[in-house]
Amino acid sequence: MQTLFRWLSRCPLWFLHVLGGTLGWASYLLSGSYRRRFDANVRQAGVPPSRARRAIGHSGRLLMELPYLWMRPATVALGRRLSWEGDELIRAAHAQGKGILFLTPHMGSFEVTAQGYAERFSAAQGPITVLYRPARKAWLRELVDTSRGRPGLATAPATLAGVRQMIRALRRGEAVGLLPDQVPPADMGVWAPFFGRPAYTMTLAARLAQQTGAVLLLAWGERLPLGRGWVIHLAPFTEPLPEGAAAQAESAAAVNRAMEAVIRQDPGQYLWGYDRYKAPRPEMALDGTAAAAENHKD
Repeated sequence: MQTLFRWLSRCPLWFLHVLGGTLGWASYLLSGSYRRRFDANVRQAGVPPSRARRAIGHSGRLLMELPYLWMRPATVALGRRLSWEGDELIRAAHAQGKGILFLTPHMGSFEVTAQGYAERFSAAQGPITVLYRPARKAWLRELVDTSRGRPGLATAPATLAGVRQMIRALRRGEAVGLLPDQVPPADMGVWAPFFGRPAYTMTLAARLAQQTGAVLLLAWGERLPLGRGWVIHLAPFTEPLPEGAAAQAESAAAVNRAMEAVIRQDPGQYLWGYDRYKAPRPEMALDGTAAAAENHKD
């Protein structure tokens, strides 16, 4: 599999996205369970099917662009393939000496948001640390372990040690990235509304912000057509997060509302096939790439 990924990493981005669009539609048409989950999640969100249909192809593009993002030489920057909208929010947070907690839904290219920050800001502000847990699929776990690391990008395991690592990074004024619209392991979340239906939601995002005073920013990487690259969109998190253990459900609901607002900006790039409403398992992966891979199984 690494040989295939290495070969794909040398292909033009437009070609990878064409292959990915085909894969996304093949998964939708051939897997009844995936298709039913995709359509049910779109209906639950109240999104017109016409606005969500592009997400079928984008789910495959998410996977097929990974060889380029993970395995290109460290000296090859994203450069002109990447542009920013709202990056003044990053500069303002760093000017205050505060850490930044990026909250990113399963939308567009969430891999590129971390890489983009690392490429542009890590030399002056330190690395960005992203939450990570080994994928359950052996082939994917091997690829992630050997290919995902990039200069200026650190990973934190989804364990108590990893949480401490993220707290230390934020207190040093560095950045941390989370995907809060995924199902956390049992005992690491609460049930909170997500598009009007209870979803098991992590409490980690609110706790990290409250314990460190970090600036919360919403971020997502828009995938441009024809392999032209990506745009990272940033916005402030404006809703206050109530503190205390008793307020965890309220804080989780506030985070979910923020994710909903981001997703509604472009539902055609959200990963609607992700099983957001499932019950947690003790060893569930907290890794967006693993979730995307699971998205394409029958």
